[in-house]
Amino acid sequence: MKFIGYLFVLGTLLSSCVNKNVTIMQEGVWRTTLRTESGREIPFNFNFSHGKDDMPFVEIMNGEERLRVDDIRITNDSVFIKMPFFDSEFKGRFEGDLIKGEWVKHLADKDVAMKFVAEPDTYWRFIESKITAKENVTGRWSTTFVADKDTTAAIGEFVQHDNKLTGTFLTTTGDYRYLEGTVAGDEFYLSCFDGGHAYLFTGRIENQKIIEGKFYSGLSHIENWTAIKDEKATLPDAYSLAKLKEGQKRLDFAYPDLNRQIVSLKDPKFKDKVIVVQLLGSWCPNCMDETKFLADFYKQNKSKGLEIVGLAFERTSNFERSKNSVMKFKNRFDVQYDLLITNKTSDSKQRNEALPMLDHIVGFPTTIIIGKDGEVRKIHTGFNGPGTGKHYDDFVKEFSTYINELLAEQAKPNA
Repeated sequence: MKFIGYLFVLGTLLSSCVNKNVTIMQEGVWRTTLRTESGREIPFNFNFSHGKDDMPFVEIMNGEERLRVDDIRITNDSVFIKMPFFDSEFKGRFEGDLIKGEWVKHLADKDVAMKFVAEPDTYWRFIESKITAKENVTGRWSTTFVADKDTTAAIGEFVQHDNKLTGTFLTTTGDYRYLEGTVAGDEFYLSCFDGGHAYLFTGRIENQKIIEGKFYSGLSHIENWTAIKDEKATLPDAYSLAKLKEGQKRLDFAYPDLNRQIVSLKDPKFKDKVIVVQLLGSWCPNCMDETKFLADFYKQNKSKGLEIVGLAFERTSNFERSKNSVMKFKNRFDVQYDLLITNKTSDSKQRNEALPMLDHIVGFPTTIIIGKDGEVRKIHTGFNGPGTGKHYDDFVKEFSTYINELLAEQAKPNA
């Protein structure tokens, strides 16, 4: 990424740490494009600067979000930037004012690479010269994504000021987080890069509809999409999608924590406690948002009788690799509740084997709420993070109220 340039500034400031011949790159906003197999470019911006200790850092910009990246290394004419989550990194080389290279995403059994180009002092995202918007898409849109024979319902929520566009798509399993783009004439553009996913949404606006939509995800995935403006559009209740099997009332599991110590809900620490069980994956951006929320929520409510335990479903069944990935979440958000390694992946068969008392696990994250009596009270599928605005605020209020009601209940003597 363009961050690479930043690093060169570091070379001058910290001659004892970096080669003195390192190229000097300017601070400020850069524009990066990731090239898909189809030839479309997924753009995003980042700001490069230095901290109080003169160490370089990058802030990836998506709407209101600023995702800080500190792991930057320069060697001669090359730059290496490791993302804080999602097991991905940029490997670039300076070519004049530009940085060119690959963004590499490390999957379970292979690496997937996308070519990138980063350009300094570039504040625009999609179109350099301003083109007046013919339409204003602010509002709520009933959206349909189509990939092969699969159809997914979603809700688009957008805010447009002049031709600047921000927003997200909400689905039954979460949201597409912070999206940023523009409306130029009747053309619609949104994109996002968060280290785990690179998204591009394009379309044409016509008579309260968005038509000819294309959704590009990563190197090669493409879906068609359309939308109709509908302020009353709704999705299924997130508490209705997953449930216990007939006759089941309790959750039961025993998995190792990050120190390989087995943790079970039968352990004394969980007795007479309200328990939140978080099903997550360190590869999942919505899980990142939920972990940030739950980490703070736990600190505020642990003394009241709340326990939280996270069950991680990673890309492989390798304990050490899974542990390293989950530790990034733990350290970034100061997670003080137990995080367990299931040694199961997110594959539908494996994830359902992990908790056989559930009818099925629809997606990640999934949050299971257990009362002081040890019985499952609610199961919530997905997580709408802060990028969804009011939806996130409403969830936090509802979740907090319900947990406090459970905390106020008296524990049953024989529970």
